[in-house]
Amino acid sequence: MHNDSTQRFTDRVSDYVKYRPGYPREIVTFLHSTCGLADDAQVADIGAGTGISARLFLDAGHPVVAVEPNQAMRAAADEWLKDYAGYTSVAGTGEATSLDSASVDLVIAAQAFHWFDPIAARQEFARILRPHGLIALMWNSRLLDGTPFLAGYEALLRRFSDDYQSVSERYGDDASMAVWFGDRLAHMARMPNAQRLDFDGLKGRLMSSSYAPKAGHPNHEPMLAALRELFDRTAQDGTVDFVYETLVYVGYPQNGR
Repeated sequence: MHNDSTQRFTDRVSDYVKYRPGYPREIVTFLHSTCGLADDAQVADIGAGTGISARLFLDAGHPVVAVEPNQAMRAAADEWLKDYAGYTSVAGTGEATSLDSASVDLVIAAQAFHWFDPIAARQEFARILRPHGLIALMWNSRLLDGTPFLAGYEALLRRFSDDYQSVSERYGDDASMAVWFGDRLAHMARMPNAQRLDFDGLKGRLMSSSYAPKAGHPNHEPMLAALRELFDRTAQDGTVDFVYETLVYVGYPQNGR
């Protein structure tokens, strides 16, 4: 992991649970129909956080082991997903999952891969995957413009966050994923996704981000004041549309199918 990324979200768990977006159900359909994933495939969700991506696959009938190093986030996932018979969780990282070799059919990382050491994670994913296993890396990538709200929100982050730029530049894109997968990149997809948020939801969504200045930081109160002004100026019927494009990259480990 880069720096102390395993602990970046410890004091943001509540906002993360309430206000982070889910992932389109079409991701699972895409993996089944286009990528050949079996209906009963065992899934390892690496950097599972509070369980948002794990639930997507649990709802589709897949057994899922959530691998998460942050105890507070893992506990939130355990509480949220405790009624799913196919759910288990372990303490582990993208580079050292603690899972058995050749024990899963699909490795996913949703909104998490950019925190991993890419070389060590590649080796670990290959180790835990069974023959013919797949890797699916996905991000909800917020649109940076297209509406006054989206453009204003991007400007707000650049103005008030000390490390927004460095974090946002880590997200996967076509070029970086082509390099990481090499000739093992098999499929890509882009899917629309969105949240409709009132002001409390928008504030919670902002504060769920690891780069948002927290209470006590000199930029925190000015940032919230600017957020209120942006919301009041751009909201329609009391809400704003927080719009994403969900990016999905699917391939095979470098050691072969």
